[in-house]
Amino acid sequence: MDIERLQDTIEYHFKNPSLLVHAMTHSSWSNERHTGHLGSNERLEFLGDAVLELSSSRFFYEKFPDLPEGELTKMRASFVCEPALSYCAEEIPLSDYLLLGKGEEQTGGRQRASVISDAMEALIGALYIDGGFEPADSFIKKYILNDIEGKQFFYDAKTNLQEEVQKDGGKDLVYTMISEEGPDHNKLFTCAVLLDGTEIGRGTGKSKKNAEQNAAYMALRMKKTERKQS
Repeated sequence: MDIERLQDTIEYHFKNPSLLVHAMTHSSWSNERHTGHLGSNERLEFLGDAVLELSSSRFFYEKFPDLPEGELTKMRASFVCEPALSYCAEEIPLSDYLLLGKGEEQTGGRQRASVISDAMEALIGALYIDGGFEPADSFIKKYILNDIEGKQFFYDAKTNLQEEVQKDGGKDLVYTMISEEGPDHNKLFTCAVLLDGTEIGRGTGKSKKNAEQNAAYMALRMKKTERKQS
C-alpha cells in the first residue's frame, strides 16, 4: 500500500502513519496474520461512525436552518449510509489501498460496498485521533458532504427506485436473492433487482434488506448515468 500517495490524495499527512495503515486493514487481513480484532480497522470504524454523525449533523443543521428534525435526519441518512460512503470513496479511490486477506480479495471484497464504507469510517476515525476534529471534518466535507442534490437518492433507494419506475409507466419491479455467503454471525447477501425480468442493479449487504437497498441504489446510479449520456 502506497501510504504517501494516499496521504497526498486526501491532503493530510499523518503524524502517526501507522494509524492510516490500521484504518485500511480489513479483518480478513488481520485474521490471516493472527493479530485478532485489535489488528483490524473495526475499532477505528466505530469511532469514525460517531465523528461522521456529529460532523454531518452540524453541517445540515447550519446549512438548512428552516428544515425540521425529521427532514434533517432523512437528509443525513442519505450521506452516511453504506452505499453513499462506498460511492464517495471512489473519488480517492480508497479501495486501491485496502489491505485484504486472500479469501476476501478473491471473492470481490475490494469492490464490496460494506468493506469500502467501513474503511471510509475507519479513515475518519484515524484522522480524528491523529489531528482532532478539524482534519476529520474537512475530509468529510470534501469527500462526503458534497453534491447534495445528486446524493439525496441514497436514502431509501428502494422507494426512490419505485418512484422512478412509476414515472416510466409502472413496470414490474422484483427483488431476488442471488447468494448468501459466510457464517451465521457474519452473513453477506447478494441481491438483484429486475425490471420486467431484466436485471438493472445488483448489490451486497449484511442483511437481505441491506442488499436490496444496495441493489436499488446501483439501479438508480445506472439510471442517472444513462440520463447524463442521453
